Amino acid sequence: MNDPDTLDALPLFPLQSVLFPEALLTLRVFEARYLDLVSRCLRDQQPFGAICLRQGSEVRTAHEAVQLETTGVLAYLEEVDAEQAGVLRVRCHGGRRFEINEPAQQADGLWVARAWLLDDDVAVAPLGSLIPTVRALANAIGALERQSGSPFGKPYRFDDAGWVSNRWCELLPISLAAKQKLMELDDPQMRLRLVDEYLRGKGVV
Repeated sequence: MNDPDTLDALPLFPLQSVLFPEALLTLRVFEARYLDLVSRCLRDQQPFGAICLRQGSEVRTAHEAVQLETTGVLAYLEEVDAEQAGVLRVRCHGGRRFEINEPAQQADGLWVARAWLLDDDVAVAPLGSLIPTVRALANAIGALERQSGSPFGKPYRFDDAGWVSNRWCELLPISLAAKQKLMELDDPQMRLRLVDEYLRGKGVV
């Protein structure tokens, strides 16, 4: 019997960014391996794995060393538009986190790996001491909506510590390594507490 939480050959899209669960992701796809990947995911209605690059670049180059993080997030296609001949603009949203072991690169350059799906964050209300950070996010989203539109999908869940911490992690000007560590944390309350400490250190809250 197949384990529903195990994916035997998850196709991977290495990125110089960290995708968080429920985050929105827009990609400009032009390499043949990823054009084929998008077509296959559309046809089969399956996600691909968005995973951060620890070393290397998104565009394939000869003899370049590539190292992937071991934890990523499933990306589900929402919209696919032909920007021009041979170029697609793809909009996705983040799903569950996953872990991989021993990723392998196919002849066409596409990375695939056996993946184990991780549990979603438990829905818990932010601790009372963290409410100022929740309010600061609401204010930030309001300002973004007035300027150019919110980068986050609705509904907004300010009563969910995991949702609040993940949205802050998308906004914070911190390193990819720091974002990766925050995304990997199993405890959403701890993730929000770390965000709160950062914001207090910067005088935001």
